[in-house]
Amino acid sequence: MIICEELLLSHGAELQNYNSGEFIFEEGATPRYYFQIRSGTVVINSILDDGKEFIHGIPFEGHCFAETYLFHNVNYAINAIAITACEIIRMEKKKFFKFLLKHPEQIFHLYSYTADRMHYRYLTAAALSFRDPLTKIDLVMNYFKDYFGGKEKHSFLIPYTRQQLASLTGLRIETVIRTVKKMEKLDMVKIDNTKIYY
Repeated sequence: MIICEELLLSHGAELQNYNSGEFIFEEGATPRYYFQIRSGTVVINSILDDGKEFIHGIPFEGHCFAETYLFHNVNYAINAIAITACEIIRMEKKKFFKFLLKHPEQIFHLYSYTADRMHYRYLTAAALSFRDPLTKIDLVMNYFKDYFGGKEKHSFLIPYTRQQLASLTGLRIETVIRTVKKMEKLDMVKIDNTKIYY
């Protein structure tokens, strides 16, 4: 977890429950809260002009999301939607700033988490501009395996569906399906039923 739940709750944070498919906030809304996931999974996305979804991230238990918006005077350019039933700790912006002033060491936890996400963006930004879908998918899978500490070949279960991989890489789902099959033939992944092991 990014910030200790007990600390947040003892400083005025509250628990909110969201059902699968429910918006936590929508693009264009004013940022008013710090959000940290106690349980469940959220998708951070944008809906493009052609109606396609682009996934920026899929935070889950212990992660925070959209916290950088609290430090800037702009509205959300993204959506946050519960993928599963979620219990989310939220703290009103003014209370959150008072909390950080009282516990400045928490700023380092927050900044470290944000830096890790920026590292992912830098790693993937150039590769996602490549036309080769195998390079894109391999890069994303490799990042997640490294992030979660996977070492052995074919030991890491990719925690995303093929549709989510498509949205993370900007590819069509058919392209992802074909590419994953090609990766299996090249012994880059192992497929067990619908599960992908990298």
